[in-house]
Amino acid sequence: MRTQYPLSNELMEQIAGEFGTPVYVYHGETIEQQYNRLKNAFPGVKVKLHYALKALNNINILKLLKKQGAGLDAVSIQEVHLGIRAGYSPQEIMFTPNCVDFEEIQEAVALGVHINIDNISVLERFGAEYGNSIPVCIRLNPHIMAGGHSHISVGHIDSKFGISIYQLRHVVRVVDSLNIHVNGLHMHTGSDILDADVFLQGAELLFDAARSFPNLDFMDFGSGFKVGYKPDDNVTDIEQIGSKIAKAFITFCEEYGRELELWFEPGKFIVSQSGSLLVKANVIKQTTSTVFVGVNSGQNHLIRPMFYDAYHHIENISNPDGNERLYSVVGYICETDTLGYDRKLNEVREGDILRIANAGAYGITMSNNYNARLRPAEVLVMNGEARMIRRRETLEDIVRTEIDLGD
Repeated sequence: MRTQYPLSNELMEQIAGEFGTPVYVYHGETIEQQYNRLKNAFPGVKVKLHYALKALNNINILKLLKKQGAGLDAVSIQEVHLGIRAGYSPQEIMFTPNCVDFEEIQEAVALGVHINIDNISVLERFGAEYGNSIPVCIRLNPHIMAGGHSHISVGHIDSKFGISIYQLRHVVRVVDSLNIHVNGLHMHTGSDILDADVFLQGAELLFDAARSFPNLDFMDFGSGFKVGYKPDDNVTDIEQIGSKIAKAFITFCEEYGRELELWFEPGKFIVSQSGSLLVKANVIKQTTSTVFVGVNSGQNHLIRPMFYDAYHHIENISNPDGNERLYSVVGYICETDTLGYDRKLNEVREGDILRIANAGAYGITMSNNYNARLRPAEVLVMNGEARMIRRRETLEDIVRTEIDLGD
């Protein structure tokens, strides 16, 4: 079964020829469509989407989403500065750090961004320093195991994220004693969630907690909506989930006595499907048990298969009508470096271009220089026009911060 992509094989081969490989390619209209699909999935509710820029933080992608009306979810002070650099006002940015030095929070307060705190000791320090002069959101851990992999399940009892829902009374005492202005509550259970009931289960916990905070302006349900990786993959029915969440949220707001905003922090859902990583087949290597396609990329450019056991669909766009054969696609890094194993691909020849799909999220942002390899270029396609938005690295880029002490 051949998967349909918004960008044709012919255009992808042209991009590979013009910009070289490996290269990340993003389709701007897909990003816009995904954003607006999610934005419109919650009928009757004031929805604010803060794009999680950890997924893909190129300034041009951030500007594209700003035009659609997005805010930003930042998890480091550096990401906050990237957002401001892209033209976002501080009020459009939610800062959700974890295990950071308190100086980062102080800097974020000085910049004027929304602050989200997930640790009682940090909340106490924040209240002692700012009292009720600076509003703050509190991230709660609902103790729900959800997500497609243990590394991306962040709302369970052993997670480092959030304040346990069972510590709520302690949180309320801290808030009351230090006169802290809590204007939002937040939770995030994990990624690759299909079931609306997972969100609703967490929502009910958040609704119960909200009754202890009379001055809320918003509730933030995180994100984690699943996108399709395999051609026949199950995906989140965002319209169905949106309808159920909206109904529950409207009922809660009526009980709370005030209409609040409903916030989400989508990252992968917005950009994953827009992106492809184009690589070149360097060698075809047959062993006693496996036929390998060795490509000019690897886990240094796309770490998700090795880090999360993530599946990324791979196609040979240079020979789409060739006979199918079974291959394992591996990279050029000096480690076990498998991008996909036992894949049926149209016959691959040395020099062919392969498309690795769903590479828009956590591809370039998790890339690295292991083995002194260079990170790839990025290309954005809008209205059929392909433009480079990040040049390929050079060796000079890698060594720029080194200090040579001489002989």
